[in-house]
Amino acid sequence: MAVKYKDYYQVLGVSKTATQEEIRKAFRKLAREYHPDVAKDKKAAEAKFKEINEANEVLGDPEKRKRYDELGMQWDQGGFQPPPGNGFGGEGFSDFFEAFFGGMAGAGGRGGMGGGRRGAGRGPFGGGGMGGMGGVGEESKDLDADVSVSVEEVFSGTKKRVSVRRSGRTSAAETLEVNIPRGVWPGQRVRVAGKGRHGGDLMLRVVVAPHPRYLVEGSDLVLRLEVTPSKAVLGGEVEVSTPEGSVRLKVPAGSQPGRRFRLRHRGLPAQGRERGDFYVQLEVRLPEHLNEEARAAWERLAELGG
Repeated sequence: MAVKYKDYYQVLGVSKTATQEEIRKAFRKLAREYHPDVAKDKKAAEAKFKEINEANEVLGDPEKRKRYDELGMQWDQGGFQPPPGNGFGGEGFSDFFEAFFGGMAGAGGRGGMGGGRRGAGRGPFGGGGMGGMGGVGEESKDLDADVSVSVEEVFSGTKKRVSVRRSGRTSAAETLEVNIPRGVWPGQRVRVAGKGRHGGDLMLRVVVAPHPRYLVEGSDLVLRLEVTPSKAVLGGEVEVSTPEGSVRLKVPAGSQPGRRFRLRHRGLPAQGRERGDFYVQLEVRLPEHLNEEARAAWERLAELGG
């Protein structure tokens, strides 16, 4: 069955020549708008949020974006048919994404689910190439895949529904509900005993999904906090939202845009150490419109050399 092409550039509202920074900003803006936690119509927002995440999963990764762009140029010529089942069903991703990128996650993709196997050759689509995407040989017992969790789910724990074919490409997929314990770290493997091939195990590698407010850098989290010019120049206190609640942060006078403040051990769990750190990065928000009084004040400041 043919799969429907998806225009990820249109989903994010960016041009095909957009820079990675423009793509990142577009994703963050849309993710804030459609995040199920803040949207009024949560069902519609959840569907849109998944679509936005899927587009960012591809366009936010230079390698996947290149592969997607090459596909796009030839789309009307080939009438592409998806390859045989890759072993796993994606978590929240479309058939189009799964057909082209589902097999990559097991080879280090940033999110979703991917078919792969321990010790298998890693072609562009996993399992040694497009025709054998995610294929698992009879000698392989354990199955590897990625499972995507949100920042909030790292701290709370969650249950994830995953689909797996354990008896071959033509077999029916089995849906499993997997418990992801609280406190997992990025890259940690969660073992599901007996759910691999021929008595082996299913090994799920934890991948932290992109977040509308925080940048995820390994086990560190970064919040870009907008402050007014007066706050940056004069200093003062600001309220900072972290996954575990709000904290007050003192901004010293004369703080420059881009300056980072570290909150130790307030990031994600980390393998081999307590926790990652939480960074607050200052972004100065300049006024877009000035009334006469405000303009006069800025002109006076300019005269003073400020």
